[in-house]
Amino acid sequence: MTAAAILEARNLLVRHRADYDTAYREFRWPSLGEFNWAIDWFDGVLAQGETSSRTALQIVGNDPAKLTFAELSERSNRLANGLRELGVRRGDRILLMLGNVAPLWETMLAAMKLGAVVIPATTLLAPADLADRVGRGHVRHLVIGAADAPKLEGLAEGVTRVVVGDPPGPGWHRYEDLFAASADFREDGKTGADDPLLLYFTSGTTARPKLVLHSHKSYALGHLSGMYWIGLMPGDVHLNISSPGWAKHAWSSVFIPWIAGATAFVLNQPRFSARALLDTVTTNGVTTLCAPPTVWRMVIQEDLSQWKTSLREVLSAGEPLNPEVIEQVRSAWGLTIRDGYGQTETTLQIGNSPGLTVKPGSMGKPMPGYRFVLAAPDGRNVDEGEISIPLDHPPAGLMRGYQRDDGTIETLSGAFYRTGDVAMRDEDGYFTYVGRADDVFKASDYRISPFELESAMIEHPAVAEAAIVPAPDAVRTNVPKAFIALAPGFEPTRETALELFRHSRGRLAPYKRIRRLEFYELPKTISGKIRRVELRQREETAFKAGTAISGEFREQDFPELG
Repeated sequence: MTAAAILEARNLLVRHRADYDTAYREFRWPSLGEFNWAIDWFDGVLAQGETSSRTALQIVGNDPAKLTFAELSERSNRLANGLRELGVRRGDRILLMLGNVAPLWETMLAAMKLGAVVIPATTLLAPADLADRVGRGHVRHLVIGAADAPKLEGLAEGVTRVVVGDPPGPGWHRYEDLFAASADFREDGKTGADDPLLLYFTSGTTARPKLVLHSHKSYALGHLSGMYWIGLMPGDVHLNISSPGWAKHAWSSVFIPWIAGATAFVLNQPRFSARALLDTVTTNGVTTLCAPPTVWRMVIQEDLSQWKTSLREVLSAGEPLNPEVIEQVRSAWGLTIRDGYGQTETTLQIGNSPGLTVKPGSMGKPMPGYRFVLAAPDGRNVDEGEISIPLDHPPAGLMRGYQRDDGTIETLSGAFYRTGDVAMRDEDGYFTYVGRADDVFKASDYRISPFELESAMIEHPAVAEAAIVPAPDAVRTNVPKAFIALAPGFEPTRETALELFRHSRGRLAPYKRIRRLEFYELPKTISGKIRRVELRQREETAFKAGTAISGEFREQDFPELG
């Protein structure tokens, strides 16, 4: 009955993929009691009947692999039994630190079947980061690639260690040896839909990373909303460009394609090449492509008309996408890149689905199963406020809560879950992102959205990345300051600064324009998100000390601007 209810909900979304109003009105999250996604859905639906022989996972480039749903079902059964023999039990935390290799997907499925909790980790982690995750995550088992195993030297005593590749020494278990176990897997008990499944460390843009706990319901069933945003259908070949260890990878490289019954397709490149990506998309019949704006900006440097692809849907998420990028792709392929919004704490919340008219700059509309208020600080629903999810009937895709350092769960309470992001809502119900609640600031009593100013600045070819923060000012309280990472071929000179000030004046209203500018290497989290908090603190420290910042350009120092 569980699988049938999910299948019915999925098919409704597929049937109305181009009819947003009907999908939003009619969709309901299936009510689940006992539910194990890997057993009830992957094995019970996808690995059965005609879909069993379809390709579930295809990796090209480095470490190639091609596995059907039936093959992955059997391999994850063997692996689950092998891990059980090593002592993995229900509720145990498993740190999974692998690149885009087949063992990552196999381990995810095996852990789910055992009722264990996976902590995905990027291979970019340093030993100190690993020690933090092992400690605060209460890790008992670890699956890691041989190249990264040395990072654990002196760490994780008492933790079961499994290595993909050659073991670095005694105390390690070889991953491939675990497949000698039986292909007949038996549960040790039933899994509840709200039982824990994944534990994610957030990016830590303003503080040290939080631990986000998701369940079989929230991060498996909950990704029906993302499937609808992408417009995936059974049999599609979906290529998502993101790194393992972060939530977006689980979204678009694991759960979303497999809920749809589509192929999760991966291109492994030692060094990114837009031409290689386009060749791969064309020769492998990729139908849907999701890539971050950075990738799209590199893709349009090529003559896209040279590639006749099978693409039906193209998507982007994570940061502003330049209008000219969207237009070049539309001109070459007749496809519109669609944006979407979500968090580690949720699945896809707001997006431009296939049936919606895309409004430039808008995130789109709430996805089926999600409803929101834009909350003022006092909780009132306003037209510009913090994106907030009412907790009286929470969506399936909302996390269980944050895990504290002692292992207990801080469950959600109150009237809303507040995302920390501010948006505007127009008369047609479209949402437009304003910025993080902590990042929005006032200058001369005007509210300033860093996101809007950054979006304007990255339209200039000299700007690779931009971060806008408030610079304290004795007259205006604050003024907008731009920290600029330059694109290749541009120098951090007075002439470049003058050109960017002129660009700001041409794009922004007088009260929003950039007043100060500095060429700077932007501080980032390990996931690549800019830590604006460090830049704000730097400005506040200099202002309190009354010291000038070396290398800073100020608008008033350019008489050419008039």
